[in-house]
Amino acid sequence: MAFVIAILAAMIVQGQDFVNVGLHGNVDRVQPMTGIVFWADNESDLSSLGNKVQLEYSYLIYSDVVSQKDVYDWSVVDNLLMNAAARGRQVLLRFRYTYPGVTTPSVPDYIRNLSDYTDQIKRVEGSKTYLPDWSHQELQDFTLKFFTKFAERYNTDPRLAFVQVGFGSYSEYHLYDGPLALGKTFPSKDYQTTFLKHVDSVFTELRWAISIDAADNEFSPIKGNSSLMNLGFGLFDDSFLHSKHSKNDQEYNRASWLTFGATRAATQVAGGEFSYYSNYDQKHMLDVPNGPHGTSFEELADLYDISYIIGNDQLKYQTAKRIEEAAINIGYRFKVTSFKSNGATTKVTIMNIGLAPIYYDAFPSVNGVRSTTSLKGLLAGQSKTFTINAGATDEQFAIECDRLVGGQIIQFDADLGSE
Repeated sequence: MAFVIAILAAMIVQGQDFVNVGLHGNVDRVQPMTGIVFWADNESDLSSLGNKVQLEYSYLIYSDVVSQKDVYDWSVVDNLLMNAAARGRQVLLRFRYTYPGVTTPSVPDYIRNLSDYTDQIKRVEGSKTYLPDWSHQELQDFTLKFFTKFAERYNTDPRLAFVQVGFGSYSEYHLYDGPLALGKTFPSKDYQTTFLKHVDSVFTELRWAISIDAADNEFSPIKGNSSLMNLGFGLFDDSFLHSKHSKNDQEYNRASWLTFGATRAATQVAGGEFSYYSNYDQKHMLDVPNGPHGTSFEELADLYDISYIIGNDQLKYQTAKRIEEAAINIGYRFKVTSFKSNGATTKVTIMNIGLAPIYYDAFPSVNGVRSTTSLKGLLAGQSKTFTINAGATDEQFAIECDRLVGGQIIQFDADLGSE
């Protein structure tokens, strides 16, 4: 009898009209996976800025992990992720072989010790620099296998937000002022094609990106190749906001962004680093209202739907308050515009009032019950209504995401009254 009464009560509740439920919220901090990024070894600034920074950046080299064939020591990666997570942050990571001015080998010793492998020290950006021997099959095979193993270990690790990949100087898809020879000092186009497709196949969850410099078809196979263009890579721009950036569609940076499609950030993350073309650039990057060269950071970030930007030196020039303000103004930002319940079901409408989508699943939830659909991919200016199988009689609403570390929360704006 009690069971029948419960069923009848539920049916009565289900038949009730939806009424407005009060909900209030305020985005008052930088959101996870967005903002101004500082290097993981910049402990002083990271400590000073606290949760004003949500991402820590680091280079790693392949020989940090592998020295013997098929022996992988991931402790350097694990420690990096563990330390960032302990500080309530996630990691933006990039592996590289070449860094101008660095002659220390980055290729695993077992490859370098092969009789037909040749270490190369060449002049790049005016300095002696170590370059891999891209003619060697074992180096090519190892690099593919490395990312297979990396993905097996970290593909779903919430401590890792994004990975940047590439070749050449800084893995930024160029060998500026260096001896760029395809198949020797830089991978052949055929190998690059294989590599990019491979990375896309193994990173089934983890979001990855390449430099906008890969738009140059002299040494990259991507431009005009639909099978490569359709891969799931995002973009990063490491000279963001320099003096001529985006003055017209033919300017190098803008033309490079446009090569990959004006709407790529709708599905793949866009980021970069503040320009180091001059000390003046760095000093004035976050100046209001005109930035270093007549365009504010917020204006250029809006043009490219930027989610994050590396700005490791900004605390030398700007206040923590200004850094936080700029960081909050990029990436996603959610606003609840309607919150209604009939006692058993809740309908919530959410608008993205930020610049870009969130690139991992995030679920509106009521009293711990999640929506079956996600906020992932909700574009700037778009709204979506979610139906949640739980009644809302108070403000027990949250946005839940499994891709966060302890201390991180996804906030929302709301100022809704009840009926």
